[in-house]
Amino acid sequence: MSITSVIALPDALIKNTNKEEQKELAEFFDKIAKSSSEASILTVEDKFERRLTEEISKLDNKIDKRINELDKSISENKADIIKWMFIFWAGQIGILVAVLDLFFKR
Repeated sequence: MSITSVIALPDALIKNTNKEEQKELAEFFDKIAKSSSEASILTVEDKFERRLTEEISKLDNKIDKRINELDKSISENKADIIKWMFIFWAGQIGILVAVLDLFFKR
């Protein structure tokens, strides 16, 4: 992608220089403009990369915190489920023993 620019030289320079010198001046000013533009782009790019890195780091921390909260919640629920399973199976064994006791007594 090429950037073409139009450089208007002041009348004093046009009167005191020939076409070749005017062309060289225009090329010189064009190089200055391009290097300034490239420097600005690099500065903005560096700022963007730094900001992006900071935001990714913040997001990473939030995700880690949320995963830890979910792990804690899952462990608490797992323990609760195991407790209720034990109660259920104890009840089932009690009922089975009672039914077998009634069955074999008759």
